[in-house]
Amino acid sequence: MSYPSWQPGEGPKDPQARPGPGGVPSWRGQGAQPPVWYGQSGPPQPGYADGSHSMLASHADRERAVDVLRAGFGEGRMEQTEFEKRVARAYAARTVGELALLVADLPQGPVPLPAAVGAVPRTFLPLPVPKTNEKAIGSAICGGLCLVTFGLTGLPAVILGHSARSEIRRRGEGGDGLALTGLVIGWLATASWTLVVTLLLIAALTTG
Repeated sequence: MSYPSWQPGEGPKDPQARPGPGGVPSWRGQGAQPPVWYGQSGPPQPGYADGSHSMLASHADRERAVDVLRAGFGEGRMEQTEFEKRVARAYAARTVGELALLVADLPQGPVPLPAAVGAVPRTFLPLPVPKTNEKAIGSAICGGLCLVTFGLTGLPAVILGHSARSEIRRRGEGGDGLALTGLVIGWLATASWTLVVTLLLIAALTTG
């Protein structure tokens, strides 16, 4: 049996058709079949008032429509013969509007058009990278300069390192490794200078 069709302004030719959700006809009679509108002719379809019902259907659109039909058939909303005819019509449909009409009287509603990807759930978003503490950077720089300045920047490296680690624990910032590097080098340079000064004082006192 072929699907009935009509021109704009005409009603359904099947006397057993009755209005469904949103004013879309619902077909429940024995042997009743949904009408088909081709291209942009026929009454508007729900969810496609902008004329997008004439968009050519993709394989994914057809599979989504068949999934809706399977769900409706599994819930006992249509007979097997009607289900088989609708599935065959879905695979033969050329436009999104034809697919929408085939499932419009089912709870899932018309097949939606492909929509833009929504926001990614927060669970799957990458963790934000914490800001690196500026004092930790300064401590590491001062520690590195100890090799050039013969340890003269060791004390600033120690001061900046301790201050940076305190702020990192309080603010949750990054750069703890830099601060620790500056502290270690700074303390080594400071200890070396302390040892040198101590030896010079001992030598001065001994020779004096």
